Amino acid sequence: MRRDILTGSYFTLGDIACAEGALAAGCRFFAGYPITPATEITEHISRRLPEVGGIFVQMEDEIASMAAIIGASYGGIKSMTATSGPGFSLMQENIGLAAMTETPCVVVDVMRAGPSTGQPTKTGQQDVMQAKWGSHGDYEIIALAPSSVQEMFDLTIEAFNLSETYRCPVFVMTDEIIGHLMERLVIPEPEKIHLATRKHPTSSSSQYLPFRAGEDLVPEMAVFGEGYRFYATGLTHDETGHPQTDSPDEHAKLVRRLCDKIRNNTDKICRVERAFLDDADVCVVAYGSVARSALASVVEGRKKGAKIGLLRLVTLWPFPDHIVEQVAEQVNRIIVPEMNYGQLVREVERSAGRRKVTSLPKLGDALHTPEEIFAHAFG
Repeated sequence: MRRDILTGSYFTLGDIACAEGALAAGCRFFAGYPITPATEITEHISRRLPEVGGIFVQMEDEIASMAAIIGASYGGIKSMTATSGPGFSLMQENIGLAAMTETPCVVVDVMRAGPSTGQPTKTGQQDVMQAKWGSHGDYEIIALAPSSVQEMFDLTIEAFNLSETYRCPVFVMTDEIIGHLMERLVIPEPEKIHLATRKHPTSSSSQYLPFRAGEDLVPEMAVFGEGYRFYATGLTHDETGHPQTDSPDEHAKLVRRLCDKIRNNTDKICRVERAFLDDADVCVVAYGSVARSALASVVEGRKKGAKIGLLRLVTLWPFPDHIVEQVAEQVNRIIVPEMNYGQLVREVERSAGRRKVTSLPKLGDALHTPEEIFAHAFG
């Protein structure tokens, strides 16, 4: 029995909301390997994809999973995989391949405590720097951080739209708490969901240059099997796709374009949420599940007369430097609570100035409480 995309209101897990968001975005291929705490995404989408005419493949490992979604994307299908820290580590070489071949795809990382196998059933935010720098070489990616079940749905759709628009891997960097959180999810009618698609070739197959880009620095993308014959290689290549490993000029030109197609559009890509910042003396910068505690701390603090506000990072990469700089100019102090030993706080320090920023790290399975955040801000 075939069922179309779901609509309506549900009470469900964040992981399931993510899977349904992928389907609503047009994902029709998923390759993955079960891993806590992302397994519910794999389990749910394995049932749902055949119902909408899609394909699910359980791969032998995360290396193969990443390779498979790259191939599916070049076959013209929106594709995704989901994992947690150890699997994310295994994917890094092929994430670099996706960046070099400019492959639209989505990777969901439901973060847990590490390093290594760590605490498989516990939460953490220890992969955010790996998302930026995990593979070797210079490249840019986009990473989003949901803070609710609804955002697991909404930001998964946005991840697909961004990947199609900029021809790059996009990460949904959530954590165990949000992945296993149960909340209300509202799925709108399909016609109310904006979907982006990659630019298809406007030239004939004989004139097509697979890596020639216009002013937006994003090349048109042909689909394998539709008469366009071209190379898609991880080697340094020119506009034709042919390797140019001995040309420093071609290498510099290519790498600059791979980076600048994201860097030049930071203002369009970056999203934040502000709360009570108009007159704030202290700002809490947070993301993911920690942002929920941070907001509660800010609301309670305001009731006590404290001038405290919240800057929630929805986009982690590219980092919203200009926004953090603006906030730093108006407040006296910035607090960065994270479920790690201090990672994104370094980016906040770089943008805001080290003297204004203090880190509030937390390791293990316990989320920051609103009281802890407030005490750190005013203790």
